[in-house]
Amino acid sequence: MRFVTPKKSLGQHFLNDISIAKRIVESLSPCQNTLEIGPGTGILTQFLIKKNNNLKLVEIDNESVSYLISELKIDKYIIYNQDFLNLNLSKLFENNNFSIIGNFPYNISSQIVFKIIENRKLIAEMCGMFQYEVAQRICENEGTKKYGIISVITQAFYETKLLFEVSNNFFSPPPKVNSAVILLKRKKNLKIDCDEKLFFKIVKLSFHQRRKTLRNSLKQINLSENLREHTIFDKRPEQLSVDQFIDLTNLINQDLKN
Repeated sequence: MRFVTPKKSLGQHFLNDISIAKRIVESLSPCQNTLEIGPGTGILTQFLIKKNNNLKLVEIDNESVSYLISELKIDKYIIYNQDFLNLNLSKLFENNNFSIIGNFPYNISSQIVFKIIENRKLIAEMCGMFQYEVAQRICENEGTKKYGIISVITQAFYETKLLFEVSNNFFSPPPKVNSAVILLKRKKNLKIDCDEKLFFKIVKLSFHQRRKTLRNSLKQINLSENLREHTIFDKRPEQLSVDQFIDLTNLINQDLKN
């Protein structure tokens, strides 16, 4: 029997508990098209094959790919042996909507989320395993220290839910921290009610100096003195909800046009 050696360079921590794997798969809504990221030894894949009519896998590790084909008898034609971050998602399911699932490598988990947001027109839902702290940040509401860039940008387009925590004892090798499974469900409106490019810029600038008020952290944007006196600029970024960031973007956009 072939075995797979977890590789630190790829951030691999293989889930080894069948009941948790089944719970993750069952948390994903029924979907015609599904992409699994980093199947590894196929603990999720074995359940996904039974549930999904059109399943594809993306796995950068050659050893894992060989294992999936030889031991789980996965059709090699549904496996993309490459980095998910470089994968052209529009070609996967012929521009049709699909869901994403996976026990994500910790070293690129945030990048995976941002790529999902970039491709939100195609990705209706995501259920994935993250480092617990990252999972918290994605799902966190305003008013806390964990609330930040990834919280605001993700929640602008997806409903977020932290489903359950997973002890590090259920992985091989065990990571130093616990994990958590989260669910993202795309909102009905694919676009937010403001200039999206400016929205991203404002959110990122605001949280890069999160201890400062918005009046100070957004200094590099050439705003009128009149707008700078608006009370919203007295706040720190973690005090603003997603809707308030959208309102702020519209205020700034209007000011820049005048």
